[in-house]
Amino acid sequence: MDEASESRRLLIATGAVAADAAQLPGLVRELIESASDILVISPILPGRLHWLVSDTDRARYEADERLESVLGQVEAVAPEARVVGAVGDETPLTAFGDAIRNFRPDHILIAFRAPDHDAWQEHNLVNRIRESFGIPITVFELDRVGHSP
Repeated sequence: MDEASESRRLLIATGAVAADAAQLPGLVRELIESASDILVISPILPGRLHWLVSDTDRARYEADERLESVLGQVEAVAPEARVVGAVGDETPLTAFGDAIRNFRPDHILIAFRAPDHDAWQEHNLVNRIRESFGIPITVFELDRVGHSP
């Protein structure tokens, strides 16, 4: 096989951060380890009121922090992969669309916040991504302290 056919492009979208890389579920670790190119996006997730009044500074700061943490974990799990990251749009479907058009992933990995602390942007998002892009998706949840239930 040539290098192009062995290449696997993984898009990771993160609304939550694992407590540490060891807290990632086995399947998630395998997906990350098998990727040659990884793009991590951290969407801005403001509350509904903050989004309506375009007050997203705090949510952008949180997205930056989340991105830095996840990049460190991904680099620890897949040190040989080419890993880049970006803060995504405050509308998650737009963030996915931008990332998919520019990165052309083979697979999408989504880290959601558990239902006790999810946000309105996450509701029905996976179905909308599947319908819009047709790329295989793996989803997992993280609770408030970064553990996968």
